[in-house]
Amino acid sequence: MTAPLPNPLLTAVSVPPIARAGRWIAAYDGRHGPLIDCSQAVPNHAPPAGFATRLAEAAASAAGARYGDILGDRALHEAYAGHVAARYGTPVAAGRVAITSGCNQAFFAAMLTVARAGDVVVLPAPWYFNHKMTLEMLGIEARPLQTEAADGFLPSVAGLEAVLDPRCRALVLVSPNNPTGAVYPPERLAELMEVCVSRGMYLVLDETYRDFLDPALGKPHGLFAQTDARENLIALYSFSKSYAIPGHRVGAMIAGEATIAELEKVIDCIQICAPRPAQAALPWAIEELADWRDANRDEIARRAEVFRTALAGLPDWELDQIGAYFAYVRHPFAERPAEAVAEALTRELGVLVLPGSFFGPGQDGHLRIAFANVDADGIREMARRIGLGLSAGAFINEPDRPARNLHG
Repeated sequence: MTAPLPNPLLTAVSVPPIARAGRWIAAYDGRHGPLIDCSQAVPNHAPPAGFATRLAEAAASAAGARYGDILGDRALHEAYAGHVAARYGTPVAAGRVAITSGCNQAFFAAMLTVARAGDVVVLPAPWYFNHKMTLEMLGIEARPLQTEAADGFLPSVAGLEAVLDPRCRALVLVSPNNPTGAVYPPERLAELMEVCVSRGMYLVLDETYRDFLDPALGKPHGLFAQTDARENLIALYSFSKSYAIPGHRVGAMIAGEATIAELEKVIDCIQICAPRPAQAALPWAIEELADWRDANRDEIARRAEVFRTALAGLPDWELDQIGAYFAYVRHPFAERPAEAVAEALTRELGVLVLPGSFFGPGQDGHLRIAFANVDADGIREMARRIGLGLSAGAFINEPDRPARNLHG
């Protein structure tokens, strides 16, 4: 009897990159000390005690165990809309907010809302791998918009216009960027938005790491004030990093009223509603944890400076971009695939990072290092181990041979 075949669109999608990299850990024997995990952007601390207490109380309540509104609890709509309005200096109606089960779900739902199989969505490369995976499994063409280190990995208007055709439905941007850390200037975002409006396209802007921006930069952009282009903008956000609650899975979206109305159908079929306990606790946290978020942002900025200094001591390793949670680093093993380099770093030195090849074609010269995952001492230890590997001789060997063991 012939076994049924899964959806070919799904089988063509690569294995989830975080899981793939995680399988390398078993080969590390611990000789240099505990694994230093700089692969996935995860806060290395718990949420504040007062917030944790409210999460626990909400989880134990009858209301926290029930279904909620498909698009999220009203109190969180209002709190988040007010927070964004204050941050960007322009009114944001609570009715334009949707609460989702994390930002990945927000993106998946947004793609189902704005495009169908055979349409095109433009992704600047290097891209966030889950965005590419989502488009592949939905049968939507992910069209690369190439960016370069020399330009700060910023997509250009000319580059965007060169890849557009009538099948293009949306442009996806991530700022601060994952994987590079690049921060898109407000002027560039406005220019790219203008192209989308003129073409009748959506601009999907993922601002998961917005709260780690330097406050001296001012407001991230002025797009929310463009009322005539409201239906063209879909702004995504995650509460995971800013509030240290990635496991609670809460994200948000701000979009035009017509988009939100269609999105409700998608959310209802994916998960019905986002987790209730975190939704109950977050309105308090948005207001009361402002100082805590600022202190956390400042600490991550300090870690970025420690990372800069530590990497400067490694011969032939180049920092091409850094920002928010990520550093995008050019490694010195040009003849080797980035995945082989990253796997060897894990196996031989106990340093887990992600290869640039996970983020699109032409990225084998890079590694993405989530430096915010570890404290300053952990960053220095990571650099020490890499330096140890280099001083012991090249630990990335010929393509058909495993990296040799390093002792000491």
